[in-house]
Amino acid sequence: MSAPTPHLSPAALANLPTHVAIIMDGNGRWAKQRHLPRVEGHRVGAESVRAIVRAAGELGIKYLTLYAFSVENWSRPQDEVDTLMKYLARYLKNEIGELNRNNVRLEAIGQIYRLPEFVQDQLRKTQAALAKNNGLTLILALSYGGRTEIVEAVRDIARKVKAGLIEPEEINELAVAQHLYTHAYPDPDLLIRTSGELRVSNFLLWQISYAEFVVTPTCWPDFRKPQLYEALEEYTRRHRRFGGV
Repeated sequence: MSAPTPHLSPAALANLPTHVAIIMDGNGRWAKQRHLPRVEGHRVGAESVRAIVRAAGELGIKYLTLYAFSVENWSRPQDEVDTLMKYLARYLKNEIGELNRNNVRLEAIGQIYRLPEFVQDQLRKTQAALAKNNGLTLILALSYGGRTEIVEAVRDIARKVKAGLIEPEEINELAVAQHLYTHAYPDPDLLIRTSGELRVSNFLLWQISYAEFVVTPTCWPDFRKPQLYEALEEYTRRHRRFGGV
């Protein structure tokens, strides 16, 4: 007997976030629980990416940012990193048709230059293939770190001050935001973290200042449309005050 089709309440449909960000955690734990290699968790996790991208697009969510690979992840065992890079390139290539059918545009943030050349090349090709789409914007955080992003923004601003392009008194929150990787996108309204961990793991530190957090015990490979809908229902029950009353 198949599971019932998940659906959102009218209240949730009327109050969808514009931008959802997800810390996709628990791939390794999921695999360990099943006595499988860690990389199997990453492989199945890619299926969750496909399901969530499709579901978000169907709902009309405008932006979806996925924490795919952090700057800290470079310190993992080399064979695991190599496998992750191969999976990433394969995903970028194999999902072009699916993403095009769902009118998804692809962006990437982070130190993209640190990715292997074959990954960078496929990323460029996939972005070009999806460039005319105007539905969901999928943003992959690759070789990304929130502190690194802020440091690079500060350096960029400092260079402009030194060159006389900006006066120190002109530096405000908007000026900083305009120098972040995410300057072209609105800040996330909702941050979802899978696998139950209660930390932000150096993800979008500036941008999530007023995001609503939803933490689910579900590991990423098991996170699909029903779990996304549960998070969106929880988001609907929040009263966002942005520091007010």
